[in-house]
Amino acid sequence: MPKITFMGAGSTVFAKNVLGDIILNPVLKGSEIALYDIDPQRLKDSEMMIKNLNEKYKGEMKIKSYLGVENRKEALRGAKYVINAIQVGGYKPSTVIDFEIPKKYGLRQTIGDTLGIGGIFRALRTIPVLKEFADDMAEVCPDALFLNYTNPMSILTGALIKFGVKTVGLCHSVQVCVPGLLEPLGISTENVQWKIAGINHQAWLLEITRDGKDLYPEIKEKAFKRPTPHNDMVRYEIMRQFGYYVTESSEHNAEYVPWFIKKSHPELIEKYNIPLDEYPRRCENQIKGWNEMRKQLVENKDIEHKKTNEFASYIIEAVETDKPYRIHGNVLNTGLITNLPNEAVVEVPCMVDRNGINPCYVGDLPQQLAAINRMSINVHLLTLEAAFTLKKDYIYMAAMLDPHTGSELTIDEIRAMVDDLIEAHGDWLPKFK
Repeated sequence: MPKITFMGAGSTVFAKNVLGDIILNPVLKGSEIALYDIDPQRLKDSEMMIKNLNEKYKGEMKIKSYLGVENRKEALRGAKYVINAIQVGGYKPSTVIDFEIPKKYGLRQTIGDTLGIGGIFRALRTIPVLKEFADDMAEVCPDALFLNYTNPMSILTGALIKFGVKTVGLCHSVQVCVPGLLEPLGISTENVQWKIAGINHQAWLLEITRDGKDLYPEIKEKAFKRPTPHNDMVRYEIMRQFGYYVTESSEHNAEYVPWFIKKSHPELIEKYNIPLDEYPRRCENQIKGWNEMRKQLVENKDIEHKKTNEFASYIIEAVETDKPYRIHGNVLNTGLITNLPNEAVVEVPCMVDRNGINPCYVGDLPQQLAAINRMSINVHLLTLEAAFTLKKDYIYMAAMLDPHTGSELTIDEIRAMVDDLIEAHGDWLPKFK
């Protein structure tokens, strides 16, 4: 049975979702699970939880923990699958810095993990760590499939590809898109067929039908009459203006484009029900509630798990059994979406079997959707350029071309903000010249 290594296993809740799914999968019974983290307490908590799940559901997994950089190579040695869920710099200090310094310049964010100034700096401090992973993997598990769950998804997956790692970026926004759209509108999800493609967190519901009938007219009629306020107002407005629904949540998409968070129009925050500083708020609430959550997850020998919609266990099963399974994955755009750059990472349907991840051809996106994606891709590619050249100028350029940042701040403000962020992050970043 395969060895499955989980990097960032201290992400206890997410480890439960992904590794719990693997334990429940009878095809993977008896696999080896290696848990790796740099935080001893969180690693110990996750190990106890996974062992409790393994015992309860008779997974017969061989579970071993590996703590710290000095044991990382052993955690990876012989792995066939590597699952990545690290957060470099954590909530404190790094995420707090990503939010508080831009706020001093009047730049507000909601999540800050995918695009924008928060996404840029999260990528810059994560890519050097992924390079260390890649170097270790080249030595001890060169053929392993790397399942990346860490944001910013597109940028980090692009970096891993450049490092020569066999990888796919995974997110659950595609799986929850159609149910999340239809259920609040009272539209059944039964027998619905759909097609989604684009880039991570900004993929598009290109088609949605039932028995050959286009559901978009009914969706739009009900969506635009839905009583406000609600939590999907940004996505509805994007659908109203550009014709299509976007996969990721409104709080995310509010900061990906230049139209919703504007210091010159503070009334837009209430109009579109935008939760500024949402990610720090979630983190603070999770920290406050951790002791109670810990009792439920870690100290509970009778812990239960129901299979989730995360793709990891399905991918591993498909490769192991050669039974094809369709996912949506983040992969290099080798002509898959023909009006997006080939060097971009795109999110497209992929068939998985013993041959691994096999991306599917999509063709052209509607021009307006490709145009929105290209705004984000500019930031992705320039952030990668900054990470690989260590030239500060590319960080400035990425920030200036970010749709939200560039619409709010002057060039001088952006450069000053970037300098402040580099100084504040200190050793969490490589040295830029």
